[in-house]
Amino acid sequence: MKKAIGAAIFYARFARPFSRLGFRRRVGDAGLDADFSGQRWVVSGATGGIGRAIALGAAARGATVLALGRDPGKLAALAAEAKGPGMIQPVPVDLSLMREVARVADEIAAAGPVDVLVHNVGVMCHEYRQTAEGLELGFATNLLGHWVLDQGLRRGGALTSGSAIISMSSGGMYGAALDPGALQATGAASHDGFTAYAQHKRAQVELTHYWNSLGPGQPRAWVMHPGWVDTDGVRSALPGFRKVFKAVLRTAQDGADTALWLAAARPETGEGIWLDRHRDSEHAFAFTRAGAAAPALVEYLDRMRA
Repeated sequence: MKKAIGAAIFYARFARPFSRLGFRRRVGDAGLDADFSGQRWVVSGATGGIGRAIALGAAARGATVLALGRDPGKLAALAAEAKGPGMIQPVPVDLSLMREVARVADEIAAAGPVDVLVHNVGVMCHEYRQTAEGLELGFATNLLGHWVLDQGLRRGGALTSGSAIISMSSGGMYGAALDPGALQATGAASHDGFTAYAQHKRAQVELTHYWNSLGPGQPRAWVMHPGWVDTDGVRSALPGFRKVFKAVLRTAQDGADTALWLAAARPETGEGIWLDRHRDSEHAFAFTRAGAAAPALVEYLDRMRA
């Protein structure tokens, strides 16, 4: 009952701003006059939904996009679909396996600098599953892999003061106070896919704070959420939600808009999560302010990576 009441409050509060109606109110028909010619992008989870729209949008504006995804066939189809002065280079990788993420990060860094890194990949796992490395699948994919990719690119010199890091969070993070102990369950009995996903998305906000605290000479970072987008992930993980809100869900292009805009505009960094080219508060409910901060999160991620 408590969860049902909380969900009702959450959906009532955010149905309008996170839907297509909110996108139209804040962005409308505003185009994006951006030139990414000569830039090298890395986009994770690039073969579907929002990641695919980001990759195609960046390539259409001149970028060379390294598209990270698990399915070689989907990556090839994405590369063939790219139009414009830029191009898409497929990078097959299982983003839930840290050894593969670390390998790809080293290879990317060895080939040159990265202008824009988009941490987009994300999954909601209702069933408990472990990776071959003994990590809970959602945690590995949604968060630890982002950390390993970022660290590998920094170590290899690919991320510089001119680089931009954009993390794709979710409005679901408004319902979570960060608790490193809740980022991954130890077994099926304690696993809750909704809770874990919200924790991962809240953690992305704290990671952004950490990256922006590293001082001069480091890349700048922004965290955003796309609103409620009609993606394959939503169709498979949240069929009931989609049935209720299908008429007002956003398109993948709507969801990608702010990521492309952030890469072009590069506004001042600081607290806040970006939605529809506007900086919103990171907290909608008072209880989320009491969560753990970036140092505790980073310590946990380093321990899980070791």
